[in-house]
Amino acid sequence: MSSPENTEWLDSLQWNEQGLIPAIAQDKDSNDVLMMAWMNREALALTAKSGEAVYWSRSRGKLWHKGESSGHTQVVADIRTDCDADVVLLKVSQKGGIACHTGRYSCFFRKLRDFSWFDSEPVLKHPGEIYPGKESL
Repeated sequence: MSSPENTEWLDSLQWNEQGLIPAIAQDKDSNDVLMMAWMNREALALTAKSGEAVYWSRSRGKLWHKGESSGHTQVVADIRTDCDADVVLLKVSQKGGIACHTGRYSCFFRKLRDFSWFDSEPVLKHPGEIYPGKESL
């Protein structure tokens, strides 16, 4: 039986040159893709240990516990990897029903039609209400 200190499961993944792996968050019930972010080894290990999604913020250069500012945490039901071990899939319960920092259910709200992008999902909560002091993101 493996212990939490065992890192073989982390070693078996295909990390990129920056030590990151793409992570897709998918709603565990609807199978909707909610978002894509990056994880480093520490983020993935913390996610597995805590049961809540932790990512690596490339723009901030630090760990990012999903929902730390908004309260919209992701409770992880399952962690998977693809056949090439170069992508991680998190099956999650999205707290508050909002995964996107724009206040939408999913980050994948832009749809291509007639070679133009348009917003196909409504804003459920204005970003200024989620992140006080930030009127637009």
